[in-house]
Amino acid sequence: MHIITISRQFGSGGRELGKRLADRLGWDYYDREIIDSIARDHGLDPEFVKAAFANHGWHNVPLTYRSSFSHLLFDPAPDTELLIRERETLRGIAELGNNCIIIGRDADVVLDDYKPFRIYVCAEMGARLARCMKHEQKQPENERLSEKQILRNIRCIDRNRKMTREVLTGKSSADASAFDLTVSTTNWDIKRLSAAVADFALAFFEE
Repeated sequence: MHIITISRQFGSGGRELGKRLADRLGWDYYDREIIDSIARDHGLDPEFVKAAFANHGWHNVPLTYRSSFSHLLFDPAPDTELLIRERETLRGIAELGNNCIIIGRDADVVLDDYKPFRIYVCAEMGARLARCMKHEQKQPENERLSEKQILRNIRCIDRNRKMTREVLTGKSSADASAFDLTVSTTNWDIKRLSAAVADFALAFFEE
């Protein structure tokens, strides 16, 4: 059983990269919102979680980047109880024994004993902002966020993720030694990039 974990800067395309990797490799896929939903709404009821995990990563669940912005209203700082639930959820995913890709939630730290392939995805701020603005154009015109609002939200999300990382590890989120591969998506088409990363990951597990 192999696990790929993807930590990322918001707007860097880390989620898209993870989804494309899962599709390319045929592995289970777990996004941050999926993990949050299980941990928050169901208190880790064993039977529910078992049924949820049996769906092989919820490949068909629609996900939107806007959900991360909405979290700003409810998660201004790490919640200890939620972190515990998320940790147990991640352990439950790993115990299934299926090859999988997990986005966010510091899964690389929680599942360290499973020796995951740990990827960090980043991009220049201009590229991150452009990606978010592109997604924002899909929203109804009267609901679109301004560039200034998006930039403020990106910085807030970065700050919250940094705080959570430091709570879990005692280390800075900028510590590149914690990852096996750091990828900048700034000048990449993510579909093409996913092919290269998939080859890199498979070589890692062969070693």
